[in-house]
Amino acid sequence: VTYDTGGLDIKAGGIMAGMHRDKCGAAAVAGLMKTVALLRPAGIRVIGHMSMVRNSCGADGYVADEVIVSRAGRRVRVVHTDAEGRMAMADVLCLAKEQALETTNAKLFTIATLTGHAKRTVGGGYSIACENKRAKQLGIAASLQSIGEANGDPFEVSNVRREDFDNAKSEYGTEDVMQLPMPIATKATVRGHQFPVAFHMAASGLDDHMASSSSPISYTHLDIAGSALEHPELPSAAPVTALAAFLQSL
Repeated sequence: VTYDTGGLDIKAGGIMAGMHRDKCGAAAVAGLMKTVALLRPAGIRVIGHMSMVRNSCGADGYVADEVIVSRAGRRVRVVHTDAEGRMAMADVLCLAKEQALETTNAKLFTIATLTGHAKRTVGGGYSIACENKRAKQLGIAASLQSIGEANGDPFEVSNVRREDFDNAKSEYGTEDVMQLPMPIATKATVRGHQFPVAFHMAASGLDDHMASSSSPISYTHLDIAGSALEHPELPSAAPVTALAAFLQSL
């Protein structure tokens, strides 16, 4: 997100300053791909996608209650325009899912400064890893946590729960997926950094590839809202170091 005004649910009260840092997730992907190009770890193929958008106010801005059909054909109901990051990544994650189905042993990741809830949960300086069951079976988040600890790029691990998937479902026939749980007055939901994993799986069609399916896909979401650091601090480049070390460990 090159700049995040909050959209028509605008960031008011002076909290917009510093939102040029909302691009740190995409910047981490770029940094990781540069690192991979330099290190050239053997025996693996790495594909990076960058979801690019500017969340601004204007006549063409999307609004709450709008229903947007995702690449996977899922009807997504917008609840709050300041939850734009998950919207931007959903179709790109769907593309990555399609690519994963054409290969073997694929491991999908999303990286974003997605939620203030992540920083409120674990504090500044820490990334959070949330994963689906297939990724947990492979020990992805636990491995990242261990590798990050050894390389000064620390992670905390959160679990996605049944209620996160339940909250992503719509009770109505007009949409399939809720961008945020309802009812809601603000974005500060109780399970604010875990819910987006369930949303991403539903909006991208990854929920058709659970651990119990005939074609399971590993998926791990990395929320770096706390670890990317905020202006005027220098950007940390998290989680590039941990991910590069993780790739070398495969």
